[in-house]
Amino acid sequence: MHPPRISSFSYQGMHRYFLTLCTDRRSRPFTLIDVVSPVLAQFRQSASLQQFATVAYCFMPDHVHWLCVALSERADLQRFVADAKQRSGYHFARSTGRRLWQRGFYEHVVRDGEQTLAVVRYILANPIRAGLAHTLGEYPFSGSDVFSIEKIAECLQTWSPPSTSHGPTRRQP
Repeated sequence: MHPPRISSFSYQGMHRYFLTLCTDRRSRPFTLIDVVSPVLAQFRQSASLQQFATVAYCFMPDHVHWLCVALSERADLQRFVADAKQRSGYHFARSTGRRLWQRGFYEHVVRDGEQTLAVVRYILANPIRAGLAHTLGEYPFSGSDVFSIEKIAECLQTWSPPSTSHGPTRRQP
């Protein structure tokens, strides 16, 4: 059974999305730059092709947080995520013989009242909360294509993904 969706929402058009994608069986491939770099490049390529901008990302050992914004009314979140997972999964499997992603993904539509910079700070602070870094910008597998680390550090607003009894909303590709 899948958690409930926003039934009247198409996931197309000019929206911001906070995404979480988990690795297959929660394996921990994102501990080496040789794995993270090509996956990041493939995600950026898919984002560009599917008309999304990458605002922030963080590759934790067993999952990825991604904040993206649609650049056109034709942008389709499901198509973007499917393309990104397919490209990165294919290249990962060719080099390792293993599957990269679990099915589906979690998303949160970032509402107008939610400050983008606060969401970025939440994403980049994830390694600190997990004990993998001590300061913003220290963790090598995270960043922002929009904001400098100084600007992110200045943000005092806090944000966290909404929780429900079912956890984050999960979408199937």
